[in-house]
Amino acid sequence: MRTADQRQLPLAYRFVVGVLRPLLQVLTKRQWSGMSNIPAKGGFVVCPNHLSHIDVLALGHFMYDSGRPVYLLGKESIFRVPVVGWIVAKAGQIPVYRGTARASDAYREAVAAVRAGLPIGVYPEGSLTRDPDIWPMRGKTGAARIALETRAPVIPVAMWGPQELLVAYSKIPRLWPRKTMRISAGAPVDLSDLYDAPDPRAAVAEATSRIMAALTQELADIRGEVAPARRYDPAEHGESEYGKPRRRSA
Repeated sequence: MRTADQRQLPLAYRFVVGVLRPLLQVLTKRQWSGMSNIPAKGGFVVCPNHLSHIDVLALGHFMYDSGRPVYLLGKESIFRVPVVGWIVAKAGQIPVYRGTARASDAYREAVAAVRAGLPIGVYPEGSLTRDPDIWPMRGKTGAARIALETRAPVIPVAMWGPQELLVAYSKIPRLWPRKTMRISAGAPVDLSDLYDAPDPRAAVAEATSRIMAALTQELADIRGEVAPARRYDPAEHGESEYGKPRRRSA
């Protein structure tokens, strides 16, 4: 039986689900856990790691099957792609205008959506990870700011497997053998002591640190590995935060 959230999806969102979900069920295997940590009602912030351009489909599949379809913040250029951009916009996703006068629009829309009871997905890294071993890199503050403003739950969602289906910045998926999408939703990140903090900037920084720590630990658990003690920072390596990174020397 479908949940209320699934029944009330915009027509374009239902179209995407109807087309892509059966394909993903055929083309991928799934190893999912932690769905009990997904709030059954009310708005909340979903914070996934970002390791492949295709991980958005895996995340959407996971969240739809949890009964709480997610609405994602995505880079504005996607919304300008013919046909695809129109569908994404009609499906209720939120464009992010990086480095422009409209950069704050996504924040306001996300806050309004969470307050309206929707699950909003925010990649806290801001872009595909630059970490050579595909661990979450330094976090951006967007997810923390939305969470502190709305006082909504923050759910870290770790993914491992989409990067095997589509390597970062590649355009050709590797469909065979079938790849396993391992996704795990962690327990809500406790930010309650930061809601009324006297220093808002320090509170946002601390909230961001907690979100990234929880997400990294969740990923370490599903990878069965120990995460680096320090998160990768592109600026320290002379790298841009956006776009395809330059080839690293051996």
